[in-house]
Amino acid sequence: MSALNQTSFHPASFFLTGIPGMEELHIWISIPFSLMYIVTLFGNFTLLFVIVTERSLHEPMYLLLAMLAVSDLILSSSTVPKTLSIFWARSKEISFDACLTQMLFTHISFIAESTILLAMAYDRYIAICDPLRYTTVLTHSVIAKIGLAALARSFCVMFPTLFLLWRLPYCGHNIMPHTYCEHMGIARLACADIAVNIWYGFTTTLLSPGLDVVLIVVSYVLILRAVFRLPSKDARLKAIGTCSSHICVIVMFYVPAFFTFFTHRFGHNVPHNVHILLANLYVLLPPMLNPIVYAVKTKLIWEKVVRMFSKVGQWC
Repeated sequence: MSALNQTSFHPASFFLTGIPGMEELHIWISIPFSLMYIVTLFGNFTLLFVIVTERSLHEPMYLLLAMLAVSDLILSSSTVPKTLSIFWARSKEISFDACLTQMLFTHISFIAESTILLAMAYDRYIAICDPLRYTTVLTHSVIAKIGLAALARSFCVMFPTLFLLWRLPYCGHNIMPHTYCEHMGIARLACADIAVNIWYGFTTTLLSPGLDVVLIVVSYVLILRAVFRLPSKDARLKAIGTCSSHICVIVMFYVPAFFTFFTHRFGHNVPHNVHILLANLYVLLPPMLNPIVYAVKTKLIWEKVVRMFSKVGQWC
């Protein structure tokens, strides 16, 4: 009897159905997903290897970029392998504890990445608006503290969601129309009032990534104002070039993510398959494109990558 009560309160496992209404297309959808994931792994590991092994890249901007690559790897690797197993092997079952763990890693890596993007905006602000103080403000110890702060902030924001989900009864509801576990997707299976979960998720979205976006916009307004005051046209173009890659990354990261978050709360008219597809894009597209954008836009990184592969080609 106690085992039955425990099962009705917390299911032993959830079943992820994939993208609802598109089950027959799962195999075809898995092809671009798997290719994007391979590019994500290759690009981010290459970027990390180049930054770690090249001493000339042990500068604040590149160290922050290495942190971004790590968070990208965690964000994509916490979700995509399970998604592909659903598409390929119809391995839909995931234990209750594993589901909460996946949810925790996904959201922690997302908030950490948002914090790192904010730090990168601050890095560009100091480099362009106050270049004489750059080396004294952004020292290696400061960068290390930023990394620890990003991790601590993410954990503090997301850890309470474990208790918010654990306290809910699920009454045997264990079919989740999604490709991976995330906070509101799990909460909506509960047979109890989830107002606390909704408002906690909404508040943390506004006060963590939402606040980050506001501060990033403010920093780039100040940066652009300083850029257009530069006397030399070449200097203005160079400054805009160094910031354009960061702006592209920010847009790619936040737009699908915020669409997904707010669809859970307000987007009742959004087709569910569109919602789930975009939820997969925000864990796949930015991690794949980030190393490509930075490698192409950052001359020093591009030169090091080309040189590394030239040496590999000579050895082969």
